[in-house]
Amino acid sequence: MALRPIDNALPISPDNPRLKKHAKVSIQTQKRAPEVGLNDENKAPLSQPVDASVDYSASENLKPFEDPESNIQRLVEGLDSKDWVTVCELLNFVRRFAIYHSGLLLPILEKVMLVIVKAMKNPRSALCKTSIMAALDIFDAFGEKLLDSTDSSAFDQLLLQLLLKASQDKKFVCEEADKSLTVLVNSIAPLPLLHRLHGFVNHGNLRVRAKAAVSISNSVSKMGSEEIGEFGLVLLLQMASDLLNDRLPEAREAARSIVFSVYKAFTENEKSNPGEAWQSFCEKNLSTIQAQSMIKVVSSSSSR
Repeated sequence: MALRPIDNALPISPDNPRLKKHAKVSIQTQKRAPEVGLNDENKAPLSQPVDASVDYSASENLKPFEDPESNIQRLVEGLDSKDWVTVCELLNFVRRFAIYHSGLLLPILEKVMLVIVKAMKNPRSALCKTSIMAALDIFDAFGEKLLDSTDSSAFDQLLLQLLLKASQDKKFVCEEADKSLTVLVNSIAPLPLLHRLHGFVNHGNLRVRAKAAVSISNSVSKMGSEEIGEFGLVLLLQMASDLLNDRLPEAREAARSIVFSVYKAFTENEKSNPGEAWQSFCEKNLSTIQAQSMIKVVSSSSSR
């Protein structure tokens, strides 16, 4: 009995067009850059060298430059690069300059911040994470100088992007943004930082509100009664009252922490009857329902 031919079999001929097509796919597959633990969006384009990679070195593992003057020039010339791998490399330059040669970075700090903001907006997680790490090292190196050396809008853009990245679902980006926000709170005095942060508790994104609330809570917890009074007891009270009704537990917990800080500052000089003074203060500056919530937060904590 004769065997039936296999219709889909490919003739073994180098001129067969279907064979060429399969060979082309195989060659292209071999040319792809290795996927070293990155998401699909972070695969290098075919034009990238196979060994292209991103360095996620911890700050303590970065080294100073042997010739920082020539490398700062290379940094200045390359900041506008359109190649994402090059930008990642230069952002790691920024990190090394911030840690070891901050004086050379200071004159171009504002431009660097704008590049960092642009990189954070990039859909490539590798580039986004590297930019967040650069922001962390800048916060740690410059602290309050950052507010004096850059345009306020540049700092506000950077702060917004960090809050957005800390609010997203990509874990390794989100965790890095959280670390950067923590360093920010620890590097800049609470009062000037609060003036930049407090507007974000009204953001339309509930996760951004929660992240802003946590940073505000951490800042307020470091303030004395005089600083809290300078920022505004009533302003903090009303802010906490709004956050107590927020949808995310993270925001509500931060709000309770803010309430305790405000209560402590307010009652510091109220030795005779702090409970009544606090109740009167809340009722004067909040609606009846809001005031009752504030009183309940404090009383429930005291009864524990």
